[in-house]
Amino acid sequence: MGLRVTLVAAARSSSLLAERFDDDRPLDEAGWYEVQLAAQSLVPLGAAELRYCSPTPRSRATGTALGYAPLAQPALRDCDMGRWRGLTLAEVAALEPAAVDAWLGDPRIAPHGGETLLAFISRIGGWLDTRPADDGAIVAVAEPSVVRAALVYALKAPPATFWSVDVRPLSTVTLTGRPGLWHLHLQAAVG
Repeated sequence: MGLRVTLVAAARSSSLLAERFDDDRPLDEAGWYEVQLAAQSLVPLGAAELRYCSPTPRSRATGTALGYAPLAQPALRDCDMGRWRGLTLAEVAALEPAAVDAWLGDPRIAPHGGETLLAFISRIGGWLDTRPADDGAIVAVAEPSVVRAALVYALKAPPATFWSVDVRPLSTVTLTGRPGLWHLHLQAAVG
């Protein structure tokens, strides 16, 4: 039997321009409102046999608000951004423009002293591949970057593809298959 992993991007904790690396702020008012609006379509995903979340406050709060009672998975944490933690991309680009260019251009380096993009994608892929095949259906609420990394890994896309994937708050993606052989599953529109 194949495994079905549905990833739900956590609701937001700030406007997109105010997002910070390794942001550990809780959901903001707009995030709570978005969860309420999306609940009707997202709550049924909680019927999955296993329900997980990233260990961030906004991922936990999103999963809890949707009734998932998710178990935090340390492997689903966001990319370790080292000394850039807590800063916005604009702030880092103003302080270290060459380092930002190098980081965006080479997935094997981490000028911030944290985790490389390649290591991050591999870690998320490792989590996917260690889900027991008999788990059936899984739902996991995670940071948008975690969802992006899972997609890049599952599709065996080049790491630079990570920068071309846009994951909006409360969007979902489903991967089906088994360790080492994942497929992107798109849901048909109802109606």
